[in-house]
Amino acid sequence: MEILWSDLSGGDYLVLLFLLSCSLGPYIYAILSDVSISLATVLSLLLVTFAQEAIRVFGIAFQPFAFLSLIPLISDDPTLAHRWITAAWLHSGWIHVLGNILVIALVGVPLEQKLGPRRWMIIYVLGLLAGNLTWVLTHADDPRPTVGASGAAFGLLGAYMACWPRDEIEFPLLFLIRAWPIWVICLVRIGLEVYMVFDLSMQDRPSNVAHLAHLGGFFGAYIVSRPIARTGDVPLEDEIGDEVAVGMKEIGADPWMLAGIEAPPPVKRILHRLREEGDEEETRRAWIEELADNAICPICGGGLTALSNRSGDYYVTCSSDHKHISWP
Repeated sequence: MEILWSDLSGGDYLVLLFLLSCSLGPYIYAILSDVSISLATVLSLLLVTFAQEAIRVFGIAFQPFAFLSLIPLISDDPTLAHRWITAAWLHSGWIHVLGNILVIALVGVPLEQKLGPRRWMIIYVLGLLAGNLTWVLTHADDPRPTVGASGAAFGLLGAYMACWPRDEIEFPLLFLIRAWPIWVICLVRIGLEVYMVFDLSMQDRPSNVAHLAHLGGFFGAYIVSRPIARTGDVPLEDEIGDEVAVGMKEIGADPWMLAGIEAPPPVKRILHRLREEGDEEETRRAWIEELADNAICPICGGGLTALSNRSGDYYVTCSSDHKHISWP
């Protein structure tokens, strides 16, 4: 049974404050510390799930689903508008939340490196709203609560597909964990969702999984992401023009030289080839990507990522903190 604002007690408000702290705390820390918003989202979802479990274990009367989930039947009530957002932070169990944060972490982190944190968060929220709207429009009279960040997670896939479909990321797919092109990941995941929707409609049976919300989040983010991403520093895949060699940045001293550290032999070899052959755009791109795959940040020891700016210049940056290295 749903809970309205008028039904809340003083104790209920304390529980709500606890849940709000769990959800917003990671974002506040991420903003103040200049760390990844996508990883803050993962932590936020996990903390709220732990809070849900604590409420259950300690027998607290307040039920988060009753007040924070999205219920299509009452979704048009303006006093319950908060449910459109809060439902995305609730999950039906650990398998549910872990499935979503897997996608948010593996897809969200490299996408954030291209979009930047503010644009990433905008697309994340638009994806979850598109997923919720799709579910409400197709199940307007459904009294069952809807929860989960699946629409937002699929929205990240949709945004990546719209902007950089040929990028490759590590992702578990077809029983293999390896680097897959984004378009392959989307083809398989969306194909499965379409099949499930068709199968359920043919058998005329309900499902506990909101497959249409997944599709709504994906296509909603796919539609809106390109105009948003176009204002960022990384050009869209089909807008990267051929750059003339004279317009590329000088190689100069490498980060290992600047840090007073001797680069490992494989890295030395790549740097040598980069200096010798890096006067052509395609060749430079290939060696920059090779460097990102084989080297680590000389500051923190973290991984490196190969990116390109709006001018088409390729460079490597620290995956943990772009301030550590952005070269050349």
